[in-house]
Amino acid sequence: MHYKVCKFGGTSVATTEKIQQIEHILSQDTTRRCVVLSAPGKAPGASTKVTDLLIAVVKKRIDGSDAKTELDSVRKRYCEIYVPLGIAEAKVLEAVSILEKRVAASTADSAKYRDAVVATGEDLSARLFAEYLSCKGTKAVYISPQDAGLIVTANFGDAQPVEGAYERLAKLAAKCDEAIVIFPGFFGFTEAGDIATFSRGGSDLTGAILAGAMDAVEYENFTDVDGIFSANPNVVADPVLIPALTYREMRELSYMGFNVLHEEAVRPVMARKIPIRLRNTGNLKNEGTLIVSERLPGERDIIGIAGGGRFCSFNLQKFLMNREKGFGRRLLSIFEDMGLSYEHCPSGVDNISVVIDQDQLRPESVNNLLRTIEEQLAPDEIKVEFGIALIAVVGEGLLHKVGVLGQAANALSRAGVNIKLANQGSSELSMIFGIDAIDEDRALNALYAEFFSK
Repeated sequence: MHYKVCKFGGTSVATTEKIQQIEHILSQDTTRRCVVLSAPGKAPGASTKVTDLLIAVVKKRIDGSDAKTELDSVRKRYCEIYVPLGIAEAKVLEAVSILEKRVAASTADSAKYRDAVVATGEDLSARLFAEYLSCKGTKAVYISPQDAGLIVTANFGDAQPVEGAYERLAKLAAKCDEAIVIFPGFFGFTEAGDIATFSRGGSDLTGAILAGAMDAVEYENFTDVDGIFSANPNVVADPVLIPALTYREMRELSYMGFNVLHEEAVRPVMARKIPIRLRNTGNLKNEGTLIVSERLPGERDIIGIAGGGRFCSFNLQKFLMNREKGFGRRLLSIFEDMGLSYEHCPSGVDNISVVIDQDQLRPESVNNLLRTIEEQLAPDEIKVEFGIALIAVVGEGLLHKVGVLGQAANALSRAGVNIKLANQGSSELSMIFGIDAIDEDRALNALYAEFFSK
């Protein structure tokens, strides 16, 4: 029997009523046998996510301060959620004692300490939800990532599964025959037995890893929105819901700021072509957005308009640069040597630009970069421009559609938006425009009107 892996995000586990809703969702489909849970998010009367409370605990402990207020808040949240469900308060506090032990541990290795404490939010959610289902008469079992074999690299805060993890996790399918498996999101264990978390939002990645390992029939990702929209609904009024898009399109949109799904969550399911369905926990009538390997050719050529970020551009001019062998490699190696990754690198005959996420920069970074570039490459001119937003037009249909670049440029021109750079990858899956960040909302609305409203 093929099973679905279901992941429920922070808002979906934030209240007693939400927990009951998850139980209802599981009862509606007997193939939903593997459940991944996040830590409780914001809720009425609780304006801070549990994960943020735990991060505050870590900061205070590392600074040598008392974190009693934050710990009391975490303890209160779990009691407020689970005691009304019939779980004895003593049972909830017994689970929370796991957090207290981790908080009391040594802070000597701050990264390792942080991961152990912060991951506890998801761990407690899984333990207590399994307890709740069992109390309701449903066979359910909490499975620790360590017991399941989710061994990850020791890159604390940005861990990745190690070789062999998928083979070990595949055995969970047999456990799903016996009971509903409840699995905490966001973290795994290193070979040394330490907790290591994925990057923020990593519960999405946990669900994708389990779906890929178990060869699930579908990976359902439940959140607080109906699915993925063609543009940011906080910027564009009433954008259309995307019924289906491809893995590659989702990857492009995630990169450009669509934060409905963790940007790494596509990779574990792509090889086996396992569909991802994003759904609203509170609106089951809506089937959400399906992410697949291929979508129907009759659907839109352009699937979405995305934008955001704070970027800066290093623009170099040098006469006969094109004849100077290794110029581009040496330029990029300067950024690499300073621990900086680049986003785009458009170029002309005598000019080249390197666009980077400016949040990477430290106060001394720009001066050091300029000095090193001038010493090693001797450009005729070099300018740095800050406050750039990147806007992307995304869709598999760009490969066959004529005139999209002109359409987009004309739409931005009519809206009074100046294009500072334009870049289209060889895959022709997206085209990206660099503009002044102050014009971002205007640009998104202009492009949406051009490609979706007409």
